[in-house]
Amino acid sequence: MTTINPSRRQFLSTMAAAAAASLAPPSLLAATRAPAGRVAVGLCSQYNRHVVDVLSTMFDQLGGLDTLVRGKTVAIKLNLGGTPTLRLGYLQPGMTTWVHPQVVGALVHLLGRAGAQRIRLLESAWLTTEPLQQFMVGAGWTPGDFTSAATRVEFENTNYLGSGKTYARFMVPNGGLLFPGFDLNQSYRDCDVFISMAKLKEHTVAGVTLSMKNLIGITPCTIYGQNVPEDEPALIPTGGRYLLHSGAHAPPKSAPQPIDLNAPRDDGYRIPRATADLAAARPIHLAIVDGIYTMVGGETPNRHSAPIHPGLLVAGTNAVSTDAACMALMGFDPMADRGAPPFERADNTLRLAEQLGVGTRDLTRVEVAGTPIAKARFDFRKAWNTAV
Repeated sequence: MTTINPSRRQFLSTMAAAAAASLAPPSLLAATRAPAGRVAVGLCSQYNRHVVDVLSTMFDQLGGLDTLVRGKTVAIKLNLGGTPTLRLGYLQPGMTTWVHPQVVGALVHLLGRAGAQRIRLLESAWLTTEPLQQFMVGAGWTPGDFTSAATRVEFENTNYLGSGKTYARFMVPNGGLLFPGFDLNQSYRDCDVFISMAKLKEHTVAGVTLSMKNLIGITPCTIYGQNVPEDEPALIPTGGRYLLHSGAHAPPKSAPQPIDLNAPRDDGYRIPRATADLAAARPIHLAIVDGIYTMVGGETPNRHSAPIHPGLLVAGTNAVSTDAACMALMGFDPMADRGAPPFERADNTLRLAEQLGVGTRDLTRVEVAGTPIAKARFDFRKAWNTAV
C-alpha cells in the first residue's frame, strides 16, 4: 500500500481540481467565478411611512448605507418606463409600471441620513427633452417631496446630452456580447455610487425586467433611437431604442459600433445581451426592486396584464444576485434558459451577465437576509392565471 503524506495529498487534490476546472464548460466556470452579493428581502404591505423602516432594516442587513454613500455623489436610475399617461386602468403608474414615489422618497431620505453629499435622480424621459421634474409631474408626482427629503437633490433627463457638454463612454470589460461599449449621458459617469431602482415585473420579450434590465433606459435615444444621424448624435430624441431590439441600423459612427453587424435580429437574442453589456460597463453598486404593488402580464399595460400585490421590497449589493433572488420570489428559476418560464422568447439575461463576470445567479452562493424567499414567494404565473 502506498502512503500519501498530507503535502502530497494536497498537491494531488489541487491538480485534480484544476483538471476538472479545465474540462468544465465555460458557463459553469463563469458561474463559479462570478462574484456573489448579499440580498435582503423585506415584507411591506403598503406605500406609507413604513417603507422607510423596512428599507432601513434591509440596508442594515446589507452592511449599512454609511460606508457606501457618506460624503459621496449618489446617482439613482429610476424605472419610469413609457409615458406618464400609459396606465393600467385608472391606477397610478407607481402601482403597476413605475417605481413608486414613496419608495423613491424613502431612499432619498435614508441616503441623506447616511451622509450622501449629493443625490441625483436620473431617468431617460420617453422621447422628450423636458426636465425630469416636469415628466414626473405628468404622473401626479410632487418633485418637491424628494428635494425636501435630503439636502442637494438634483434631477436629470438622461435621454439626450442634457446639462453636459459631451457624452461619457463606458466600455465593457474584456469585450461585450453585442456592443463593446456605450456612449451615455455624463450623469452616469459623474457619480461615486450608482443605484438601480427597478420594479418587480415580467417582460414580454426578456422574461423579467429587474435591476439590470432597468439599464436599457440609460441609453440616450439621441444615439440608440430610431432615425439618428449617421455620424453624430441627434440633438433631441428621435425614436425608441429599436436598434437595441432589432439591430436594423447602427448607432452614429461617433459611438462604439456593434461587435457583429450580422448578429441575429431577434429581440430575444439582442435585448438580454445589450442588458448584460450595460450591466458590465456601468456597474450597479446597489440594486433596489419595488414589488409592493406591481403587475403581471408584461412590463407595460396591455390586454393581458393585471395588477397584483406581492408586498415585497428587495435590495442587494450585486445586481445579478439581486435579480436572481427576485426571480425566485416571483416563482421562477434563475438558472432556467430559453424555452423555460419566464424565458419563452429570450435568452436568460442573468446567465449572460454572469458570463461577463458581473455576478452569480446561483442562489446557493448568495446570502439572503431578512424574510426567507420560501416565505415571501409570490407566484407571478399563478397570479396571472387567476387574474386573467
